[in-house]
Amino acid sequence: MKNLGFGMMRLPLLDREDPKSVDMEQVCQMVDTFLSRGFTYFDTAYMYHGFRSENVVREALVKRHPRDTFLLASKLPSMFLKEEGDQERIFAEQLEKCGVDYFDYYLIHNLGTKNYETAERFGSFAFVSELKRQGKVRKMGFSFHDSAEVLDKILSEHPEVDFVQIQLNYLDWESDTIQSRLCHEVCLKHGKPVIVMEPVKGGTLAKLPERVSALLSAAHPDWSAPSWAIRFAASCENVFMVLSGMSDMEQLLDNTGYMADFRPLSEGERALLGDAARMILEDIAVACTGCRYCVDGCPKQIDIPQYFTLYNRAKQADGEELQELKKAYAQLGEHSGKASDCIACGQCVRACPQHIRIVAALREVAKTLG
Repeated sequence: MKNLGFGMMRLPLLDREDPKSVDMEQVCQMVDTFLSRGFTYFDTAYMYHGFRSENVVREALVKRHPRDTFLLASKLPSMFLKEEGDQERIFAEQLEKCGVDYFDYYLIHNLGTKNYETAERFGSFAFVSELKRQGKVRKMGFSFHDSAEVLDKILSEHPEVDFVQIQLNYLDWESDTIQSRLCHEVCLKHGKPVIVMEPVKGGTLAKLPERVSALLSAAHPDWSAPSWAIRFAASCENVFMVLSGMSDMEQLLDNTGYMADFRPLSEGERALLGDAARMILEDIAVACTGCRYCVDGCPKQIDIPQYFTLYNRAKQADGEELQELKKAYAQLGEHSGKASDCIACGQCVRACPQHIRIVAALREVAKTLG
């Protein structure tokens, strides 16, 4: 099994403002190409693309390719468990939406302190273990967004899991909040194979500041910016899969090109990425990955990730470019809630896997661009 997975959460869209408007023709071409190049792992989830990603998997992958030619992962959404019977209902819905009888990999989604309490209350680990016993799940695990201490607690209390999915990239390697290195070390301590999510940090490591791009290009002129990030993640010990949310054919061809015959980074190359991370952190304002978990349930329907994208660009802009960004900010406010509409309810903060202080950041957005 080659160690690059196709993450079905940032698929090409026909309408950039509508996450449900997936470009099915292009996705089908991407799926076919991915498989033809020898890659087999596909990752989806209940709420991706406005709850449509699993349907897309059925149409683009399951209906068009034999079941034994690919591996499919989906996730039990811990954040949507409200009453008894939700787990059974959601899992049955997922099988139907994907058009399969089983999942090769099934994860309890987005565990941290709060969602772990929910999973424990509903007996989610026992539920997935029973699905595994029945053959409806081949491997069980969980995706994780919290501190290494919390991860250690979960793995100590649930050694039955087969793997763990963590956020790991060279920008967050020494982060006090994401704790990529520390979480990776906890997985090693417990002997759990690792799947990596957000290796390119939602695109942050695909579009680098000029001085960082120059630094990396001097070492390998033919390596793309995303390839550095994915190579870093894949080089870490006991990582057996790195997910990439590929948004077009160009990204897919690039990723599958260098991952077809993967070579781990050298110590010198890893040290260079340490320098790159320090330089990027000097420039970035809000470390948003665009996962959009914060958007669902926002009472003011504020498109938070879009505002943060504009804000990050604005912090590096001046003159004419800054004026254009202010115009873009005003136009975005015509189709969604404005950054200044935030009522500080805190729903977005609780949902954010990056632990961003969203309410305070939105105030800065409004002050800078409003």
